[in-house]
Amino acid sequence: MSDTWTLGSRTLHSRLLLGTGKYASLEQTRLAVEAAGAEIITVAVRRVNIGQHGDTDNLLSVLPPDRYTLLPNTAGCYSAEEALRTCRLARELLDGQPLVKLEVLGDPQTLYPNVGETLKAAEVLVREGFEVMVYTSDDPIVARQLEELGCIAIMPLGSLIGSGLGIVNPYNLALILERAKVPVLVDAGVGTASDACIAMELGVAGVLMNTAVAQAQDPVRMARAMRLAVEAGRDAFLAGRMPKRLHGAASSPQQGRIQ
Repeated sequence: MSDTWTLGSRTLHSRLLLGTGKYASLEQTRLAVEAAGAEIITVAVRRVNIGQHGDTDNLLSVLPPDRYTLLPNTAGCYSAEEALRTCRLARELLDGQPLVKLEVLGDPQTLYPNVGETLKAAEVLVREGFEVMVYTSDDPIVARQLEELGCIAIMPLGSLIGSGLGIVNPYNLALILERAKVPVLVDAGVGTASDACIAMELGVAGVLMNTAVAQAQDPVRMARAMRLAVEAGRDAFLAGRMPKRLHGAASSPQQGRIQ
């Protein structure tokens, strides 16, 4: 698609960001990423080998960083300090790349973000020169605070991580979009292609997902479906939907009709 978007200094075409966890194999991961047409792929540094474990399969062998933008994330971190250590390790492993996805969780059952620790970590990371994309709640006030700290993208949840419940609160997302001056991406909760399409129809810059693709019965086919859904939702947003009406309206004109 010729409709591009900007993330920091990067110009991107694909609005689908794909995670690399939970697949059956590295080969399946590669095929899904290709089917999705993703340019940015996320990597959980604490769970996936990108060089820190020399004796195991390396994700970079199938998804090389000269072809994809790797987005290391802090999945599994429950404090600002844990997240900071993980981001610093990722920067070392990726030759100084500053781009990271900050994610500080509140508890292992809901995986809801710990907003206080997220704000604390974001402030330090921005000060240290990181380009921070940040997973957060759908609170418009918190989203504004994270933007004011210097985060380059705000990533509110659509619903809980891995829940597949879709977009449960489109109204809060609309409030965030109304005020944001940086890209807003839906992160977490997408379960199927219609969820991705609905997110894009709201006007978000993109959608990040992992479980919806990796845990599908056919991950590669689902990745392709998600790509098409994101493109369709974006086109629908740009086209502008018809107004909703309480009553029906004829699609054919009344003037000149045969009596």
